Amino acid sequence: MLKSYLAFDVETTGLSPETDEIIEIGALKVRDGKVYDRFICFVKPSEPVPERITQITGITNEMLRDAAEKETVIPAFLKFCGDEVLIGHNLPFDYGFVKNQAKLFGLPFEKQGIDTLKIARCVHKGRQSNRLEALCEKYSIENSSAHRAYHDALATAKLYQTLAHYYESAQPHLFLPAPLSAFPGAFGMPGPGAQGMPGAQGMPGPQGAPGAYGASGRAAGTDAPATPKQLGFLARLAAQKKLKVTWDAHKLTKSQASGLIERILAGGQP
Repeated sequence: MLKSYLAFDVETTGLSPETDEIIEIGALKVRDGKVYDRFICFVKPSEPVPERITQITGITNEMLRDAAEKETVIPAFLKFCGDEVLIGHNLPFDYGFVKNQAKLFGLPFEKQGIDTLKIARCVHKGRQSNRLEALCEKYSIENSSAHRAYHDALATAKLYQTLAHYYESAQPHLFLPAPLSAFPGAFGMPGPGAQGMPGAQGMPGPQGAPGAYGASGRAAGTDAPATPKQLGFLARLAAQKKLKVTWDAHKLTKSQASGLIERILAGGQP
């Protein structure tokens, strides 16, 4: 079992790092099995929090009224992370959101981590639910405020220690830190249900080659227009990166919007 690591969780306005936003980050550093330091911060979103997110997290627009801007929070959180190994439940989801925000500000965020959801799925094959709440109930781990970032991070740290106690000696490979990558749904590809949002799926993946336009101005096989969130995110990216808008928002499809967003985040030109 690692004696030093950082457990964290984010609450967001939805499932897609390319169109949704972080509204809360909670993290704790563990040294020799004890909490050593904490990071707890709301993040002001650019749009009102959807009612369904408030119902899940309890986070209201009023609570975020005086929250810090992401331009302040994200660099501060990256500094807090330092060189720590990250631990999370469905870690690629949370990592994907932070990594996406780091890219927006030109900051690196390449980390090693351990996903307690992945461990649970391996040691509890056939179990109906490996959601954090269900596992906390199974192992009698108290989580006084489920779906709030810090409390979920603390519960995840306790879950990691519990799983390591029971299973690490028999399956040590499951507990080795590994290089992290964003979860498959992060940039428009089909993804697993996100922690805290049962059954929710990532956005449909692109059906045509990103940026390939037909005579009608839409890529073949992708007639669905770009969503308002995609268009809004593209506009914010263009403003932040000082890019010239070369796309027609009225003709852009979902697939083309995803391709543009990926290209810009990767440092390319639209």
